[in-house]
Amino acid sequence: MLEGLITQRLVALFAAALALLNFPLLVLWDHDARVLGLPLFPAALFLIWALLIAVLAWVVERGPGTGQSTDA
Repeated sequence: MLEGLITQRLVALFAAALALLNFPLLVLWDHDARVLGLPLFPAALFLIWALLIAVLAWVVERGPGTGQSTDA
C-alpha cells in the first residue's frame, strides 16, 4: 500500500510540474524585470525546475517506510 502512496505523490508532482510549466502560468513571469542582473523569466523558470527536482528527490529518497507506522 505504501508503494501506491509514493506513486500517488509522483503523479501529483507530475501534475504540478505540468501546471507550473504550462503557458498560462509562465506568462506571469514574462516581464522585462531583472533579478540580480538576470532576466526574470529564465530565472523563474530555472527556480521552478530546480524546486521540482528537489521535491522529486525528496519523495523518491524518503522511501515507503519513513515516518509511517505499520502497526495495525
